[in-house]
Amino acid sequence: MRDSRRTRLVLAVLLLVSFTLVTLDIRGGDDGPVSGLRSAVGTLFGPVQRAAAAVVRPISGVVNNFGHNKAEVDKLKKENDALKLQLRTSELERKRAAELDSLLKIAGVGQYRVLPAQIIAIGSAQGFAFTATIDAGSRDGLKPDMTVINGDGLVGRIKSVSDSTATVVLANDPTSSVGARLEGNMELAIATGQGKADLELQVYNPQAVVAKGARVVTFGSKNGSPFVPGVPIGEVQTVRNTPGQLTRVATVKPYVNFTSLDLVGVVVEPPRQDPRDSVLPPKPAG
Repeated sequence: MRDSRRTRLVLAVLLLVSFTLVTLDIRGGDDGPVSGLRSAVGTLFGPVQRAAAAVVRPISGVVNNFGHNKAEVDKLKKENDALKLQLRTSELERKRAAELDSLLKIAGVGQYRVLPAQIIAIGSAQGFAFTATIDAGSRDGLKPDMTVINGDGLVGRIKSVSDSTATVVLANDPTSSVGARLEGNMELAIATGQGKADLELQVYNPQAVVAKGARVVTFGSKNGSPFVPGVPIGEVQTVRNTPGQLTRVATVKPYVNFTSLDLVGVVVEPPRQDPRDSVLPPKPAG
């Protein structure tokens, strides 16, 4: 209790002295009666004031720099996003360049003259469940019943065209059937879409030797329409036992991945000679 009273008394005295000094200082200016005292007080409390300023200054700097640092972070984030976009674009361009290279190789070996085109839509159209739309049409010389391929093999055939686009019925559509032949023994068959990954292959000769891994190419249509000859279709996966039937039935895994189509080629001129099996890639050694 005594300490509390003593503290209040000291504070009151200090406040009175401070008020008196401030009043005299204002009236007297630099030559006033308390100018010397003010100097002494400055000497006494100057180090304390400088120490306090040293503590406050970094905090003030942090507050002032906060907006500047945020702007720098936002700038770096935008630059990072731009670099990511550029990288994705570069990867897409490299992928398409590789697809174009594969397409030109298969066209060169088969002697197909092709018009490269881009898939711009995929889905059902015109009563077909599995179709794709490409960014080329009649103004590019396209017409119905042209063969469509990519660097892996048979994609399908053109069903209809507009001025700037064309609808392609994919080879895995259940309505799609293409004449085929087996590599080596040249047995004739027909490959039909199943609306899923595999195609069904019906080999006309029920006694034909059909083994897993046998490769299949297109037989070709008259004048190369709707299908040119020699285009790789896929590989036999399984062979069914069909005693008493007129055909042998097998499932074929197509070379083309119909769910990731991008760059394709429309065969605008068929080969002069049937390339037979020459368009198929070389068999693995051993």
